[in-house]
Amino acid sequence: MSWQEACDLAGAVSILLGAVLALVGAIGLVRLPDIFARMHAATKPQTLGLLLILVGLALNVRTWASVATLLIVIGAQALTAPVTAHMLGRAGYRSGVSEDDLLHHDELGEAYRRMQAEDGPRP
Repeated sequence: MSWQEACDLAGAVSILLGAVLALVGAIGLVRLPDIFARMHAATKPQTLGLLLILVGLALNVRTWASVATLLIVIGAQALTAPVTAHMLGRAGYRSGVSEDDLLHHDELGEAYRRMQAEDGPRP
């Protein structure tokens, strides 16, 4: 087996695994009960799935221009997904959408109640 065939095979496996992870993330997004679990399903497997798909594309395409573009997409996704998840979680908590009985440990609750007591309720 030549190195080109090995790269093609590794790329195909990577694309397939990435697609499976994206599917699992989408199913979790629909099936999970609260905003925090859905947020987890929307960020972790989706980001890793996209990363695997882009690595598979880089292995199959093998041109510097395409690989550089894929690296930019990987960097943008790696920077924006955690920030988006944090902002969605914070907004869901503040708006009261989260189900308190599903929380195991509420680290934000005391600080949020203290802030509301000092400043008054926020619109």
